[in-house]
Amino acid sequence: MNRKYAIGADVGGSHISTVLVDLQRKQIIENSHSEQKVDNKASAHEILNSWATAIKETMQHSKNDEVAGIGFAMPGPFDYKNGVALMDKSVAKYENLFGRNVGDELKELLDLPQSMPFRYLNDALAFAVGECWIGKAANYENVMAITLGTGFGSAFLTNGVPVIEGDRVPEKGYVYHIPYESGIADDYFSTRWFITEFEKRTRIVCNGVKEIADKASETAEARKLFEDFGTNIGEFLAPLLSTFDADCLVIGGNISGAYPLFAQSFEAALSGNNLSVEVVISELMESAAMTGSARLLEESFWNKLEPLVSKI
Repeated sequence: MNRKYAIGADVGGSHISTVLVDLQRKQIIENSHSEQKVDNKASAHEILNSWATAIKETMQHSKNDEVAGIGFAMPGPFDYKNGVALMDKSVAKYENLFGRNVGDELKELLDLPQSMPFRYLNDALAFAVGECWIGKAANYENVMAITLGTGFGSAFLTNGVPVIEGDRVPEKGYVYHIPYESGIADDYFSTRWFITEFEKRTRIVCNGVKEIADKASETAEARKLFEDFGTNIGEFLAPLLSTFDADCLVIGGNISGAYPLFAQSFEAALSGNNLSVEVVISELMESAAMTGSARLLEESFWNKLEPLVSKI
């Protein structure tokens, strides 16, 4: 039987989402999406059972002998080569999985052969792989992808393959830890900056970026906050985009939904640094990470990626 399908799984902080992907047609199989809520403080058994439930529901849309394997978009820290969870109490989520080989345990729960490939990639990288495979960034050579939300994710790809070392990119392609202002980039280009900065400027407490964005039509302070964000992140990204010789920047994550509010100041900052980069907003969103992780089962792509996985 031709193993033409793969399951892509996106592991979030409070849920897991899975889809079945036709690797040949580069398409998500209709109605194959499954999502399960997950308590990241639960026991390992409960967490893995939730993951197994989602995978099992998606697998029902194919025959087992048609599935090449399962790919996971997984938050770190994680041993992406061997499939071992490394989250501990300092990470404050999934710490009860620490030291467990999640693939081996899931295969037992799902009654799958140990020979079935389970492959893993950092969630931001998986998002970028998906965007460069079937998303808006598919026709560009050098792509930087960022995810703006609870944290600040990043990835660099050339011809769809991640670049994680060398002079063109920061180590592992991560930019969240780069010093910025009085902290690091993650402190300023994530949800918590919007919440704390808006409260500082207005004494109004909001629960998220969307709530602040909803105030922008009537509140000058909210509009100014987004303008400042656009300028700041544009100035921060400009040298990174230039060094990588990027011809496309793809933006995902929850904050990307507010892009119209910071687009002008952001693009002005890039232009002010003599950069001509196509900026695209993800339409795939979470589906990008799922399709990107499914692509790990495409052997020609995996052969290019596998040497890098142990270095992520």
